[in-house]
Amino acid sequence: MSASPTVHRWRAFALLALAYFMTIIDLTIVNVSLPTIGHDLHFTNTSLQWVATAYGLAFGGLLLFGGRAADLLGRRRTLMAGLAVFTAASLACGLATNDAFLIAARAVQGIGAAFMLPAALSIVMNMFDEGAERNKALGIWGGLGAGGATVGLIAGGLLTRYAGWEYIFYLNVPIGAVALALAPRIVPESRRATTRRRFDLAGAITGTGGLVLLVDAISQAPQYGWGATRTITIVVAAIALLVAFLVIESRVQEPILPLSIFRRRTLAGANVAGMLLVGSFYAFLFVGTLYMQEVLHYSALQTGLAWLVASLTSIALAGPSQLMVTRVGPKIVMVIGLSLIGAGVIWATRTPVHGHFLADLAGPMAVAGAGTAFSFIPISIAALSGVEERQAGLASGLLNTSQQLGGALGIAIASSVAASHTKLLLHTGASGPVALTSGFQHAFWVLGAIALIALPAIFVLIRGNTTPRMASTSTNTAPQAAPAGASAS
Repeated sequence: MSASPTVHRWRAFALLALAYFMTIIDLTIVNVSLPTIGHDLHFTNTSLQWVATAYGLAFGGLLLFGGRAADLLGRRRTLMAGLAVFTAASLACGLATNDAFLIAARAVQGIGAAFMLPAALSIVMNMFDEGAERNKALGIWGGLGAGGATVGLIAGGLLTRYAGWEYIFYLNVPIGAVALALAPRIVPESRRATTRRRFDLAGAITGTGGLVLLVDAISQAPQYGWGATRTITIVVAAIALLVAFLVIESRVQEPILPLSIFRRRTLAGANVAGMLLVGSFYAFLFVGTLYMQEVLHYSALQTGLAWLVASLTSIALAGPSQLMVTRVGPKIVMVIGLSLIGAGVIWATRTPVHGHFLADLAGPMAVAGAGTAFSFIPISIAALSGVEERQAGLASGLLNTSQQLGGALGIAIASSVAASHTKLLLHTGASGPVALTSGFQHAFWVLGAIALIALPAIFVLIRGNTTPRMASTSTNTAPQAAPAGASAS
């Protein structure tokens, strides 16, 4: 292959990686700004976490639908449509003047991201042939997923301190505008060769609706009570919608999620591990940020810089992680990564009321950060193991769906556990800092357990330790004419 097309592919990859990085950063960039946002826009304590959850849930709930649209309508076209929605919603978030408007704009932002991300990853899989270059691209992609969350916290702290919380959203506007201008020139267009373009709208509605209701029930249970009529009713409705989703997917001609794909045990195991990984680590970022701000009274900037420990550790170990996957396969590396995250989060349960960064926080952050380097990358590779190229978009969309929904549910569960225990202690006469710290400690125990629960799934579902290779077929895509300077290979 000539040098020029290679350069063009990596140039396009850089733009796609930037779009991906934006969606990951926005999962956590609001975390350190939540107290400031809550004060300025008069949020209640129970609704504040929806600033984070609304984005993650809309993002995860529509990823499979976005992947389907990309396959049928054109991947670059879908990428640009999602990017335009994401950029406009970011501007709306920055202009928000009340809590309901901000939550709605964050949900729209998540919808845009849901169409951007699967389209971007499908293009990456289309540009690079199976082998060393594709593995390198996937390694970088996984590294961005591992580091993006903590980078979001740092950026959120800096912007909130020196510019105002609105600028955590305004930041996306110029980046999105530049990406929209460049995409037609350097990103190749492609789509599946098919004369049938049917969308599984019923599946998208029932699946997303069921997950939204489930997270709402979990997050609002501390306020209304776990046995309250409202909580039980919403849980039942969520289960009914999710069951309907499974029935629809088993019968519709072109399902948004063909259930047969779960017969691939390595893929199923990687998705389970991905959901639990993000459910544990992203929620750890959320709860740890609240602990630093509400108990230790860190500023947004101090909180963001504190998380730099996890980010730098993850970045430093991304290279060794990729080498280990190449040599021993994803299974062992994945086990190491999830074990480190579980250990780091459980270590954080020892954080006291009057904690200190070096003595109580730096260690857990460094260990959990190391775990992300040894888990995101092998999970990204294992989730595509043995998948025919015609299903690459589906497999990548499924992995991202699992991860984003894991993050949304993890935050909801952690918030519920922390709030319930804090409320209980306050009723017994405990001081505010003591009650808050104990609530956060209980949440850390749960989040550490979530990471460790992934280990049995990895051992049972993921076979062997050979480096996965994607099955290849030449019938899945019909690359259209690439723009000048781009390669569609």
